[in-house]
Amino acid sequence: MTEKKNLRSGFISIIGRPNVGKSTLMNQLIGQKVAIMSDKPQTTRNRIVGVLNDPRGQAVFLDTPGIHKPKHKLGEIMVTTARKTLNEVDLILYVVDVTEEPGGGEQFISNLLKEVKTPIFLVVNKLDAITREEGLKRIAQYSQLVSWQEVIPVSAKEKTNLDTLRDLIFGRLEEGPLYYPADAVTDQPERQLMAELVREKVLLATREEIPHSVAVVIEYLQDTPRGGLVVHATIYTERDSQKGILIGKGGSLLKQVGQQARQEIEALLGTSIYLELWVKVKKDWRHRPDVLRSFGFDDRKD
Repeated sequence: MTEKKNLRSGFISIIGRPNVGKSTLMNQLIGQKVAIMSDKPQTTRNRIVGVLNDPRGQAVFLDTPGIHKPKHKLGEIMVTTARKTLNEVDLILYVVDVTEEPGGGEQFISNLLKEVKTPIFLVVNKLDAITREEGLKRIAQYSQLVSWQEVIPVSAKEKTNLDTLRDLIFGRLEEGPLYYPADAVTDQPERQLMAELVREKVLLATREEIPHSVAVVIEYLQDTPRGGLVVHATIYTERDSQKGILIGKGGSLLKQVGQQARQEIEALLGTSIYLELWVKVKKDWRHRPDVLRSFGFDDRKD
């Protein structure tokens, strides 16, 4: 850790229901993509750290899985991951979708937040998708759920009010050290980032029955004589029928996923790569603690 005088720093947890725009918000705040984005809910599975380096200091964001009623072991791990951050941080950004009225999910999260002493900002997202009058009405509804230090309407997609949000965040953080190097944007290993980029392209390319049954593992990396890199990745799914869908007719869908993922991985690594993809079936992997651990999911409760 590097200490500098008069700099502010701290940890900020980004929480909310699935598909409210948490990953998009974090990516936009730090100015670089470190979490995958999808219109499918529950796509963030682990706690992902994004680092915002600023002349005022360093804000370390924890993008957490959406809080929801779990239907399998993987879901339990995702919710536990999100809840564990609430008392470990300096600030909570509770992100809500302004296009939807508060429901049971928001009430559940609000009840959790009443039990923590961490300061809370209510971030009302997707401002671009609603009229001003409707937005004001919805903001008033959300503001009544629990006690907030600030209520900030934003559009993460259009970057509306994000400068204001950054100002409020650094105004809340106390003086402290830089926890990461000044050029860091995440603490995620490159292998995990590569796996997540492949999974994002699968989410974008497949139908509703596929996304949440998919896991991606980078099996190994191999240097090439010309200085590039061969990336060997396996896409795991739960049923044989899903394997056929992921491969596509004549391998078309798998080729599409590989081409799109390769471009982003090359940008991430700054080198040319050759991406080799396989699809394998691991029956009911989301319900199997041994498989979840082998895929890197933490099932510890504390």
